[in-house]
Amino acid sequence: MQTQNAGIIGAGMAVPDRILTNAALAATVDTSDDWIVSRTGIRERRICSPEESCSTLGAVAARRALESACVAAQEVDLIICATATGDHLWPSTACLIQQKIGATRAAAFDLGAACSGFAYGLETGCGFIRSGGMKRVLVVGVDTLSKQVDWTDRSTCVLFGDGAGAAVLGPCGDGEGVLASCLGADGNGFDLIKLELGGTKNPITAESLADKGQYLMMRGAEVYRFAVRIMVEACETALCRAGLTFSDVDLFIPHQANLRIIEAASQRMGLPEEKVFTNVAKYGNTSAASIPMALTEAIAAGRVQRGSVLVFVGFGAGLTWGANVIRWSQDELSSPAAP
Repeated sequence: MQTQNAGIIGAGMAVPDRILTNAALAATVDTSDDWIVSRTGIRERRICSPEESCSTLGAVAARRALESACVAAQEVDLIICATATGDHLWPSTACLIQQKIGATRAAAFDLGAACSGFAYGLETGCGFIRSGGMKRVLVVGVDTLSKQVDWTDRSTCVLFGDGAGAAVLGPCGDGEGVLASCLGADGNGFDLIKLELGGTKNPITAESLADKGQYLMMRGAEVYRFAVRIMVEACETALCRAGLTFSDVDLFIPHQANLRIIEAASQRMGLPEEKVFTNVAKYGNTSAASIPMALTEAIAAGRVQRGSVLVFVGFGAGLTWGANVIRWSQDELSSPAAP
């Protein structure tokens, strides 16, 4: 029995309305626009209102992706939500999104791989289609890290923003779709990016809150070195599995964590600036949402055509990493969705 190829047939995104600029941050924490831009490339980020959450943003991105793919919610077989900041520990945010969009036939589960979540979710969703068991899979990457950062800590609060991106997966032709992936993890680096409280090992108590364990903590220098190295290695491995090289890449869409990391990795791969898509300046690090958000904007900008070879790569807490190589299978998406 021949395996069915699978790929992306629609994409969409959603971000909160509130924009938090570097200048506004500088009014509340010891930083400046020049300091942030020179170290990260970030100029502003989107921040959720109290009423917004992963499920509300994820549902909007999902609807836009389904519209882009001309797929009805009732046709979706499975929803995978990649998130590290779900609405609740349980039930899954995927189930909440399923309810909000009316995907009554869909199975649903969350996937936890932090900022690598979309790369993991894309390969996982394609696996269900390749097996023949499903035809339409919705992968949502969404995070609201503004709710988990310490807004007095300039080493982390300047980096993160909120957003959601979604992709509809479906069968595609020979030699098209997701050609290969490289997924990996190294638990030895578990303490480089972490949030101590909220799980069963360290439940939230009045005493633990006093130590600020409810906020994200990151050892930035170590993460930087890891990220640059692993992005190159993961992309090279995925391209090799697809029978391709860096010279075959038409557009590189990396996790939008830090412009300096993206530039350093791109240079090591020999990819010129015109082959690299970035939007980190507008949104900051949106974790699992960053790749599908960037993809949606790249499509809207006309930078993705049928036959284009795309490479996605993410890295994050765990430590985890993932890269996907895609040969774009769509002539034109019906309605590339803006924020």
